[in-house]
Amino acid sequence: MTHTAAPPTAPRFAAAWKRRLLDGGPLVALVALILIFAVGNPAFLSPGNMGILLSQLAIPLVIATGLTFVILLGGIDLSIEGVMATSSLVFVLTAANDRNDISLGVGAVVLGILAGTAMGTANGVLNVRFGIPSFMVTLGMGAIGIGIATVLFGGRSPRLLDPALKSIGTGNTFGIANIFLIAVIVLAIGYLIQRFTKIGRYGYVIGGDEGIAKLSGVKVSRYKIAAFAIGGTTAGIAGVLVGAQLGVGSPTISQGFLFTSITAVVLGGTLLTGGRGGVIRSLVGVAIIIVLGNGLILMGVDSYVQIAVQGLVIIAAVIATGWRLRTRVRVIK
Repeated sequence: MTHTAAPPTAPRFAAAWKRRLLDGGPLVALVALILIFAVGNPAFLSPGNMGILLSQLAIPLVIATGLTFVILLGGIDLSIEGVMATSSLVFVLTAANDRNDISLGVGAVVLGILAGTAMGTANGVLNVRFGIPSFMVTLGMGAIGIGIATVLFGGRSPRLLDPALKSIGTGNTFGIANIFLIAVIVLAIGYLIQRFTKIGRYGYVIGGDEGIAKLSGVKVSRYKIAAFAIGGTTAGIAGVLVGAQLGVGSPTISQGFLFTSITAVVLGGTLLTGGRGGVIRSLVGVAIIIVLGNGLILMGVDSYVQIAVQGLVIIAAVIATGWRLRTRVRVIK
């Protein structure tokens, strides 16, 4: 006895195309923005401006890569700016600088990143072991990070004197900014973790339904802590990169990166409710934010208006990506 597959019904066909349109929407929006700004100002596609775009994209991309792991769980990490501030000062104060005689070279880079990893791990432990919502834990950790950075700051910004470490943030390789190449490496590692390890795959399961994940035997606590640790590590890397780029460590060095990064992750298509998204989507989201900001500058739009436009963009993105789920109970855990 043979069975003939029934042809897809019209509503099912329409739903499939609607889903594809929503999935591809951010990429379409990015291409549209590039075309609009290229027509509006020919300088937008000039080699010089392309180099600026890649440099501007690097640090938000590093942050967004780690942040994606946390948001996929249905959580949030608001400690990014505090972690970056602490990491930048740990990095500069343990490299050759004008405040002390310490000069650890590459060891300073490692210490700066590890400071971020430690704070991210603390976020995960407090969230999981004590049942504190992630937004409260990370908000507090962000304040702690700013406090530590302020103490290390000591009223005067330490200056980075190691030329080799400075070149990480200001140099280039084959005409491409080193900082962008590092961001690409971070993104590639993030993709491999998400695609081929349990930490990445279980993130989708936990974000989709944490209860079912527990019933299925998934060690939820372990993977949630790992996700926060990854988020802290990338924030630490971003703090080191900003310190190398500006040549100083400062408690205010990270201002503005939190909002930009969250906006980029959501805009790329990762749901704030968790369970759907990925680091490649976040790359598209970061590109949209950077292209939008750069294009508006070239068009002569005021910087304050740009912030308002970013706010409107994130609200529109949340509505667009979460519209189909509006009937579900959604809580940021």
